[in-house]
Amino acid sequence: MTSPDHSDSLARRGLFRAGLAFTTAAVAATAVSGPAASAAQDTGPSRAEAELAELEQRHGARLGVFARNLCTGRTVARRAGERFAMWSTFKAFAAAVVLRDHGGCAPLDQVIHYPPHDILPNSPRTTEHVDTGMTVGDLCAAAIQYSDNAAGNLLLRQIGGPAGLTRFFRSLGDEASRLDRWETDLNSAIPGDPRDTTTPEALGRAFERLTLGRVLSGTDRERLVGWLKGNTTSAKRFGAGLPADWVLADKTGTGDYGTANDIGVAWTPRGTPLLLTVLSTKNAQDASPDDALVAETARILSHTLAPGE
Repeated sequence: MTSPDHSDSLARRGLFRAGLAFTTAAVAATAVSGPAASAAQDTGPSRAEAELAELEQRHGARLGVFARNLCTGRTVARRAGERFAMWSTFKAFAAAVVLRDHGGCAPLDQVIHYPPHDILPNSPRTTEHVDTGMTVGDLCAAAIQYSDNAAGNLLLRQIGGPAGLTRFFRSLGDEASRLDRWETDLNSAIPGDPRDTTTPEALGRAFERLTLGRVLSGTDRERLVGWLKGNTTSAKRFGAGLPADWVLADKTGTGDYGTANDIGVAWTPRGTPLLLTVLSTKNAQDASPDDALVAETARILSHTLAPGE
C-alpha cells in the first residue's frame, strides 16, 4: 500500500516532469519558430547589413553606417566604430554650440563683420554679405543649409576654434569625434590620419542628443532642427533615397577620396523618427563623391527600420 506521503511525492514528480516538458517544448518552439515569426525584427538588420556589404563592394568604397529606429530601437550598423573624415558635418555641431551658449557669448542677432580674405571656396552666403556682415543666426543657417565654409570658420571663432568643438563633443559623451583644424585644411582626409575624424556610431549618437535630446533648450533645439530641415545640399543623397513624404533634417559633408557623408533624422508620415548616419570614402584622392551610394544606403535603411511606413 502506498503511503499518502509517497503518493504526494509521485504527484509532485509528475507535475515537475510535465512542467519541464512544457518549458522544454516552449523553448524549442521559440528556437524553431522565433526567427521566422520575427524576421523583420531579427533578420531584417542582418539582411540589411549584408546588402550594405554588397553595396560597398559594388561601389568600390568604404561605407560606415549607424542607424536606428528611435521608437523600436532596431539598429543597423556597419563599420560603426571605424574612423572616417568628418568634413562639413561638423558645422551642425558648431551651430549647436552657438545655440547652447548664445546667452553667454554671441547673441544670435549680433552682426559679425569679416574681411574679404575670410571668404573661402564654397562660401555662397557669406560672399553675398561681405559689405554688411551677417548675424550669428544667419551664419548658423548658412553653415548648415549651404555648407558655407567661411560661415563654418566664423562659427568656430565664436566657440573657441576646433578645440572648443572637440570639448563640446566630449560634453556629449562622444569620446571619438575630434576637430583639429579649420576650413579648408580639415578637408585633407588622408587615409589613416586621425585628425578631424569621427566614427558613425559616435557621430550618430551625438547628433541624436542634439536634435531629439535635452542638450539644447526646447526653443534652441527647434531652431537647430529647423535649420537642418532647410538643408539644400542633400537632394541627391538622403533626399533621393528616402520616401518623398518623409520629413528630413540633415547635414552633409563632401570632399577628397570620394567622401560623401550625410547625417540626419528622418520622420515617417506616422511621426516615427529614424536616426541615419552614413559616412563613405574611397581609396583614390581624386575619386568623385558617390551620391548614389549614400542614396541607396538610405533606401535600404528606410525599408529595414520602418517597413510598411
